[in-house]
Amino acid sequence: QVQLVESGGGLVQAGDSLRLSCVASGRTFSRYAMGWFRQASGKEREFVAAIMWSGGSTSYADSVKGRFTISRDNAKNTVYLEMNNLKPEDTAVYYCAASYSIGVIISRSLYDYWGQGTQVTVSS
Repeated sequence: QVQLVESGGGLVQAGDSLRLSCVASGRTFSRYAMGWFRQASGKEREFVAAIMWSGGSTSYADSVKGRFTISRDNAKNTVYLEMNNLKPEDTAVYYCAASYSIGVIISRSLYDYWGQGTQVTVSS
């Protein structure tokens, strides 16, 4: 069992930056592929970014490519999402997730554990 706790969300203006953190419980964090998803009001949860267990490979949604960076620190059981040049359309609840699957996992259905989410609101 893995518990994930996100933090770092908030209310910012367009063009600002935020860094989200997700701390995982347990001693096997380094075995999991990790991902960030987001869900805007009235919309389905969508993929944002993912990173493999070693941090050696990442993937991003086209809408955030070049602005967001996913990273992880296995010694701290933490995955990060650095978000720069935020736009109003980035407003959503952001969730981190952990997957037993190997590689960089984009599909929501392949994630086994989810955090409770952190709200990010970007004003124009």
